[in-house]
Amino acid sequence: MEVSSKWRWNFEGKEEAKTASACTIGSYLNTLNENINKNDTTKSVIPLSHGDPSGFPSFRTSKVSEDALVDALQSAKYNGYHGNPDIFHASRSIAEYLSRDYPYKLSPNDVLVTAGAKHGIDVLITALAVPGANILLPRPGYPAYKALATFNRLEMRHYDLLPEQDWKVDIDGLEALADDKTVAMVVINPGNPCGNVYEREHLKKIAEAASKLGMLVISDEAYGHLVFGSNPFVPMGVYGEIAPILTIGSISKRWMVPGWRFGWIVMCDPNGILQKHGVAESIKNYLNIGVGPPTFTLGAISRILVETPEDFYSNIINLLRKAADICYAGLREIPCFTPYKSQGSMFLMRSFLSGKTKHVIVGRHRQ
Repeated sequence: MEVSSKWRWNFEGKEEAKTASACTIGSYLNTLNENINKNDTTKSVIPLSHGDPSGFPSFRTSKVSEDALVDALQSAKYNGYHGNPDIFHASRSIAEYLSRDYPYKLSPNDVLVTAGAKHGIDVLITALAVPGANILLPRPGYPAYKALATFNRLEMRHYDLLPEQDWKVDIDGLEALADDKTVAMVVINPGNPCGNVYEREHLKKIAEAASKLGMLVISDEAYGHLVFGSNPFVPMGVYGEIAPILTIGSISKRWMVPGWRFGWIVMCDPNGILQKHGVAESIKNYLNIGVGPPTFTLGAISRILVETPEDFYSNIINLLRKAADICYAGLREIPCFTPYKSQGSMFLMRSFLSGKTKHVIVGRHRQ
């Protein structure tokens, strides 16, 4: 039967998907690439937006991590769907690893495994997107939060980071934005894309503000421990007794293996507030209907966390520090650029003047 062009079909694309996709880094890059003069062979394009450290020979994961993954794969124990024992052992290893930096001990029940940090963002935004709710996002910030909030129809309100104060949170501005429908604020530390690292005292002020406003804190620590400035890395979860903290982490950046797709959500909440208000259950329910990390990474994670030698971490930090210093020094020689010295993660912010307008742009430093 020939289908008429006037036939009425009962489906259509989701407008939020189009709008959300336009917020992603990939969308911006596609626009830039489309406007590059492909016929100009006198210039080469430097991909400053490249977010995969494993693509460069200087950044290779530890042999221990490679051996752990290969052994898990060759054992033939992890070829099927993951079971509860696999999840429990992985969660216990993560809890023990993270508890080293906390004033209280995490339990395996506090840890939920994900297919990378971005999956963790997806889970939390979706679980919190109840009708009428809003969320506070940092500006500048990581575009994935805006994209996923848009897709889930979760209202966004943007608070400012203050460049003249090393990108600290504008606490007064934050408090002015919140109301009784504000469910959470997002904190990214070490900073993406600002390259900042928050001091312990500032993190405490953030937790106190969250407690005052009755909201939880999503602490994005995908670049946790990748710091090389004067401030040490302090996990937001150390202030979980002041306000409930949902921490996002992964092995993608510190171990240089984003393709292994393994991360976690940690409920840093000694007072049990997330459980009492049903948030913990909502997160677990969404994880139950979604995907999880590759099973063989579950089999390897304990060895990766426990056996990776300290000299691997220190070598990565030295490489990042050297790359950041080179970028900073080079940009200072360009009259129109004002770079902000990176303290951590893999980013460096700089502003430039165009006429009388000041713009802020971001790039990644690498070797």
